[in-house]
Amino acid sequence: MTERIVLVAGARTDVGRVRETNEDAVLAEQPVFLVADGMGGHEAGDRASAAVVAAFRPLAGRDDLSPEDVVEAVDAAHAAVGALARSRTRGAGSTLAAVVVVVQAGRPSWLVVNIGDSRVYRLVGSTLDQLTVDHSVVQELVEEGRISRAEMSTYPGRNVITRAVGDPSSSADYWLAPIITGERLLICTDGLTNDLSDEALRAGLSLGGSAQQTAHGLVDQALARGGRDNISAVVVDVRSGGLAPRADEVTGGFATSAEATVHTIDVDTRTSDRQRARRD
Repeated sequence: MTERIVLVAGARTDVGRVRETNEDAVLAEQPVFLVADGMGGHEAGDRASAAVVAAFRPLAGRDDLSPEDVVEAVDAAHAAVGALARSRTRGAGSTLAAVVVVVQAGRPSWLVVNIGDSRVYRLVGSTLDQLTVDHSVVQELVEEGRISRAEMSTYPGRNVITRAVGDPSSSADYWLAPIITGERLLICTDGLTNDLSDEALRAGLSLGGSAQQTAHGLVDQALARGGRDNISAVVVDVRSGGLAPRADEVTGGFATSAEATVHTIDVDTRTSDRQRARRD
């Protein structure tokens, strides 16, 4: 029998020091942890991010989720935000970054989901890895070698994203990742990453506080450095039940076995039983 996964999470969202409205929303209820950064101006951005959370909330409290269940939640978020966008002159949209515990091949795994420029990071030992890839103009410039990663947070067009929840042509990216005992995950909006470098994130996640203390501490750091945008952070600690980390994890990396590798997974094209039933 697979050992039960024990997770502890903390979350905080803050309006920041410049904006008047908090258009971010968070959900941190096992087994789903997400942030959403709404767009669309007054009374639209906050409703868009809230619609994303509402689409995922039915997954909370379950221990039998499949990747297809998460795809259905993404589809529901697209539909809800799309309907909101059609009712607004300026439209509406949202980012989505999430980690969800799913059962794949009989084993619990993380399903990492991303649309837009909110991010998921994973800290194991002293090594911090970004698991998601931004859907943004600046990410494309980095991939083309025109700017460095360090320049992303200050580039004039850093807020322009290339995919958004609510746009039916904006597909989500999905990755399957092992659940590692002792790892710490960070799910955050760009209000955090625009004010804190990767090294600052790594340091903040490594201080040893609880998940809740760490989420609050990271947001406080971003506020101290300007708080130019809404700021949201969800921190998730894996206490037990995951794969064992390698003995020399403090030097970075995982065991080289296939089970400890992050895989891109194409679940957009899958059809669940419920989806087939609705079409019939």
